[in-house]
Amino acid sequence: MTARLNVNIDHVATVRQARRAPEPSVAAAALICEEAGADGITVHLRGDRRHVQDEDLYTLRRVVTSYLNVEMAVTDEMIRIATDVRPDAVSLVPETAGEVTTEGGLDAASNPDGVRAGVDRLREGGLFVSLFIDPDPRQIEAAHNAGAQQVELCTAVYAESTLGARAVHSEGRARAAAELKRLREAAVLAAQYGLHVAAGHGLTYRNVTEVAAIPEITEFNIGHNVVSRAVLTGLAEAVREMRARIREAKA
Repeated sequence: MTARLNVNIDHVATVRQARRAPEPSVAAAALICEEAGADGITVHLRGDRRHVQDEDLYTLRRVVTSYLNVEMAVTDEMIRIATDVRPDAVSLVPETAGEVTTEGGLDAASNPDGVRAGVDRLREGGLFVSLFIDPDPRQIEAAHNAGAQQVELCTAVYAESTLGARAVHSEGRARAAAELKRLREAAVLAAQYGLHVAAGHGLTYRNVTEVAAIPEITEFNIGHNVVSRAVLTGLAEAVREMRARIREAKA
């Protein structure tokens, strides 16, 4: 079975928020992704609203026809927003003030009551709940005990081991192989618990293949690398269009 790809479009909003401008449109980006074959759209509503805004969620809920996955912290504010927006899935993630990006998985094992309370409220609202966790047996068991329906395995360590010089260094290759084994074992365990299994964080066109070969993983959430590639592969056409408009005006 082919795994689903949800494209995370947070960084389309990052570019927009750099100027507090109306473009690039997050909604338009979502539609382009869907037309290109994406199985779903993922966005992360952060507490500091550094990129995606509350209004974006409501807009996306209206225009996304595939699958809308919203990542958020386990807070009263976020749970209220999720139950109002009603995305297809809510992914609970850790969030630390000042972090550049999510730093590892949610520690559900150390806060079982808090995570369970959040999951319960979301599920009572009829929402599908996923926990973004490290590929650790303790965390998988905790996600199961909390009542989550899915886990998303954090691939950050694996991804970091495959970047740049690390990818060809023996130490980097060994670390990547060990982490890939860890991901495989975690995916099998999660499936045995009856959980759906997703994966994501730091995956690129170069390193996704081996993770995608894990049979139990049925969904990927990938954003930064897709948006980064789009900036380059889509730039030439954007320049051509602008040049054409200028030429038309001078004709």
